[in-house]
Amino acid sequence: MFARHMMLQLKPNFMNEFPVTFEKEILPLLRRQKGFLDELLLVTTEKNEAVAISLWETKEYAETYSREVYPQIQKIVARFIEGIPTVKKFEAEYSTIHKVAFAATV
Repeated sequence: MFARHMMLQLKPNFMNEFPVTFEKEILPLLRRQKGFLDELLLVTTEKNEAVAISLWETKEYAETYSREVYPQIQKIVARFIEGIPTVKKFEAEYSTIHKVAFAATV
C-alpha cells in the first residue's frame, strides 16, 4: 500500500465549506481512480490547517493520479487555501483500515 500526505493551509473563512466541497467534488474524482483505496481528511480549526491522506494499492497508481488528476484537484482547492500544498509520499507499512471497513459492514 502507498500513501500520499497533503498539508494545506486553509483560509479562515472557508473552514466549514472546504470539507463539503472535498466530499462533493474531490472524493468522486478519487473514487474513479484505479488503485484508490481510501481518503482521510483531518482539519484543525485552531490553525486553519488540513491534512488529506489518500491510500493507494501501489505507488504506480498514486503516481498516475498525481500526474493525471491531481492538477484538477489543485484547481478545486485553490480558492480555499493560502500558499502551496505540501505533498509527501509514503510506503504504508501497516494499516488497520481494512479491519475498520470490515467491521462497518458486519
